[in-house]
Amino acid sequence: MIDISKICQGKNLTELDVQILKYIIENIDVVLQKGVREVAKENFTSPATVIRLSKKLGYTGFVDMYYQLAPQVKRAEDPQTIIADDFPEIRTTDFFQYNTVEEIQQFIEKVMNLNDRFIFIYATGFSGIVAEYVYKKLLVLGKKAIIASGSDSIGVFESNIDNIGALIVISKSGETQQVINKLKSANEYEIFTVSFTKETENQVALLSDLNFKIIDNNKFDDRNMLPNVFFPRLLMLFEYIIKEYLVGLEKNNEK
Repeated sequence: MIDISKICQGKNLTELDVQILKYIIENIDVVLQKGVREVAKENFTSPATVIRLSKKLGYTGFVDMYYQLAPQVKRAEDPQTIIADDFPEIRTTDFFQYNTVEEIQQFIEKVMNLNDRFIFIYATGFSGIVAEYVYKKLLVLGKKAIIASGSDSIGVFESNIDNIGALIVISKSGETQQVINKLKSANEYEIFTVSFTKETENQVALLSDLNFKIIDNNKFDDRNMLPNVFFPRLLMLFEYIIKEYLVGLEKNNEK
């Protein structure tokens, strides 16, 4: 069964919102047929409240909420069913479903072109493994970089604050409080911030100057138990950004 607290995290839902969400999840096989009015009626509220709930969760409306939640609910209820599905593909076209060429160029301009200041990289848990790769990749490209995780003292960030030109954070859920705190500190010092998160609305994305959205096939699998290519997609997007950066350098050298 889905841990509903993971869906509600950072969404400022009311008790009634949570009640409706639980109802939808518990009746996922029939709620689309019931429609907004019937769902509202069975929860003693108005259709407008159901629609507002979908907006709070980052969906365009009730139908969008259903189609986004349904496969996630079914996977959580029966993890073995994922074995029968085709393994998720990684395609470069996926990068541009939620991100743009302009955003990639902004990353290159604001982060990769930093010369005298540090790029600070922060992540926790599984995201920390990917952050380590990003850190080492930047180092071999001759960039000044610092990496920290949840186990490191906050002083690592605070002690270098005047020399940091950009902050990169990685958070699959986009709701990790330690990451949110780092972003808030960076914003106070007007440090350019970049985040890599899942594609749906989340607090980390909202706090970042630049957010790259990565498709997450199992949004409710916070323990990363099920097969998922979120992190491989993230790494491929990062390598694509590096490719564009190196292509730009080559063109400048030819001038």
